Amino acid sequence: MLVSLVKVLLIEDSLAEARFLQEILRQANLRHFHLVHVKRLGDALAELQKGLISSHPYHAVLLDLTLPDSQGLASLPLLLQQAPNLPIVVLTNTNDDELAIEAVRQGAQDYLVKRQIDAKLLVRSLCYAIERKQAASALQAKNQALATQVQESAVELDKEKQLNRFKSEFVSMLSHDFRSPLTTILLATGLLQNSDEKLTQKQKLTHFQHINAAIKNMAQILDEVSLAGKAEAGQLQCQLAYLDIEEFCQELIAELELSAAKKQIDLIFTCQGQVEAALWDENLLRHILGNLLSNAIKYSLAGSRVRFNLIARPEIVTFQIQDWGIGIPKADLQQLFQPFHRASNVGSNPGTGLGLAIAKKCIEACNGEIFVESEVGVGTTFTVILPLVFVAS
Repeated sequence: MLVSLVKVLLIEDSLAEARFLQEILRQANLRHFHLVHVKRLGDALAELQKGLISSHPYHAVLLDLTLPDSQGLASLPLLLQQAPNLPIVVLTNTNDDELAIEAVRQGAQDYLVKRQIDAKLLVRSLCYAIERKQAASALQAKNQALATQVQESAVELDKEKQLNRFKSEFVSMLSHDFRSPLTTILLATGLLQNSDEKLTQKQKLTHFQHINAAIKNMAQILDEVSLAGKAEAGQLQCQLAYLDIEEFCQELIAELELSAAKKQIDLIFTCQGQVEAALWDENLLRHILGNLLSNAIKYSLAGSRVRFNLIARPEIVTFQIQDWGIGIPKADLQQLFQPFHRASNVGSNPGTGLGLAIAKKCIEACNGEIFVESEVGVGTTFTVILPLVFVAS
């Protein structure tokens, strides 16, 4: 919509023609025009800059194509860069259709031949140029809003698809991974219920141990699923408290000694550098290191070893877990941290495919990074780098 007072910037090196155009605009009956005249493109750019930051911006530009500091259509891109939403009407002495078309193609709203200009033509050209530019700007804004809306909808749709896939894989995983421990519990309780008098005390204890192990397995699966759900929803938060990190790592090794001993695997822990007193989230750290160490043991060959290195530096701590196990195929490395993904060579080794995905989310919650190097038949090395958060003195 046109305002009552239309402010126009005239860029014209001829003072006589500037006065002529000013006189023509004075004759306009329906609109009041305020014309500001400059002779050079540089002055025009400065004037536009002042107009942008003032409370009285320009509504249109009349541009002569022959200026002391700019020739032809070279002025157009500079003006449009300075004021992209300002309509420009080109003025020239040449009645050249090709030049007119090129001017419009480059962003001008209209093209007038000076000797043909009268009050009616000039006023109409300025008014139409302003209306067209406003309509084009409004359309561009709507298109941009629509593009943003489409993009947001696409992101939401992708999230919904991922959530549906997550739910589907979750149900599939539960039905598969719960079947084995549930079967163990059912068989053991059935034997204890129906053959209690025939079983020795040792046999009964064995069945109770099987039930206990199956329940622990199911509890671990549910814990992983719960944590994975929080991770997917972005609800993992780092709860910091003082922790002796070297002692914590040694405790982890002690907890895993039994499972390592069953496969005659040597767990080797080393600590390099001076470990400073720092704040850690013990729960997240247990998920990270516990998962990586358990996997190293699970996928190592019997009689081999697993090395766990703690490397302290001034601002970071590096945890390195190396095994000499089955390794990870290259094709699986890119998807290694995706929920429910398991390497193609894991065979009958049990697992949900959630452990590494959870570990990565926990690492990200601690502002850390994880790297993996692996070769099939040689082994795997996981490197976790976490920043030190120091205790306030």
